[in-house]
Amino acid sequence: WDETHFGKMGSYYINRTFFFDVHPPLGKMLIGLAGYLSGYDGTFPFQKPGDRYEQHNYIGMRGVRLYRLFCAFLGSCLVPFAYLTVLELSKSLPAALLTAFILIFDTGCITLSQYILLDPILMFFLMGAVLSMVKSNSSADRPFSASWWFWLSLTGVNLAGAIGVKFVGLFVVLLVGLNTIYDLWDLLGNLSLSVVMFGKHLLARVLCLILLPLALYTAMFAVHFTVLNKSGPGDGFFSSAFQSQLIGNNLHNVSIPE
Repeated sequence: WDETHFGKMGSYYINRTFFFDVHPPLGKMLIGLAGYLSGYDGTFPFQKPGDRYEQHNYIGMRGVRLYRLFCAFLGSCLVPFAYLTVLELSKSLPAALLTAFILIFDTGCITLSQYILLDPILMFFLMGAVLSMVKSNSSADRPFSASWWFWLSLTGVNLAGAIGVKFVGLFVVLLVGLNTIYDLWDLLGNLSLSVVMFGKHLLARVLCLILLPLALYTAMFAVHFTVLNKSGPGDGFFSSAFQSQLIGNNLHNVSIPE
């Protein structure tokens, strides 16, 4: 059922048809982009679960049999992400390998990654955020180095990605936030660290973990509203003034008083 739901929304992006959904737009935009780049023309109706795709080119959005594109690719990335995270935390190769094998043979993870769903995209950013956070912690002895800035910034990017796919991504924002508070508290207690240097650490985290994710999250909606410029099933959720900007709407180009 969910594949029918999100596949249809991917088609809306390809056809630039405005719609409304309870989830943020990033996951559906990426699904639509994957379909567009792989040759899907957005014409499949996605009317009910179980409909045959027949001649429609759907493999870019969904991984089936030998076709492991986008959702399946992101789902497969969870294995190395988990491996690297556990290896970084435990410094134990057997523990990291065990973690990887558990995910490789997990039926739920394999199944979720085969369909046009938000879940593999969400899990990709969730685990990416955790891996980036762990790597950033490991670079704490080299503050303001290139690798330190890279992992801190990548953590912010993954936070924006997680919350941009589903609001449940707030949980990884909370995890990174608690980790950052602990880190800053530890730095504050370091008497060898000057107040100016502590201020730099604080500003770096505000920039990478607050301002960068907010900017990216806002940019997602800017792209969303720019691409979806034609009238569709989501018109009624918005004001008359907004509807007048949508091509094909009955109010298109009509002067709407404030």
